[in-house]
Amino acid sequence: MRRETAYKLAGRHHEHPAPGSGLTKQRELRFKAMPPGQVERAWQALRMLKGLHVERSNRAHAVIVRYSVLDYSLEVLEDALRDAGFALDNTLYMKLVRALVYFTEETQRHNLVSPERLIKQSNEVYIQAWNHHVHGDHDDTPPELREYK
Repeated sequence: MRRETAYKLAGRHHEHPAPGSGLTKQRELRFKAMPPGQVERAWQALRMLKGLHVERSNRAHAVIVRYSVLDYSLEVLEDALRDAGFALDNTLYMKLVRALVYFTEETQRHNLVSPERLIKQSNEVYIQAWNHHVHGDHDDTPPELREYK
């Protein structure tokens, strides 16, 4: 049996992206105070990327970016900024936030491209397949007489 057939028989729907799945992310990129002027240069550089919306933040050394997780990830954006010579905030708090965001975005991207698996509904495939085929295994005995008491 093909995988697509098994999914249909089990009643699984495999359409992505799912509504409400939170594909649009809004993140704050924080920079170190030195060298001066890097926030303005980063803002101008990030504006050139298609599908990435950049806004100024209320904080002095930060910009806000909004993107689809299908197009970008925070890790890719920050790596590109580091490669371009920008100095990002590297405090313990920011390291923890980055690690969590990197993990969640990578997991979400992986889940969006991987097929749904039939973990707990695998028996439903065989039940539905059995019900759709004509067979002679029908017992006319009433259920109360079939049970052993």
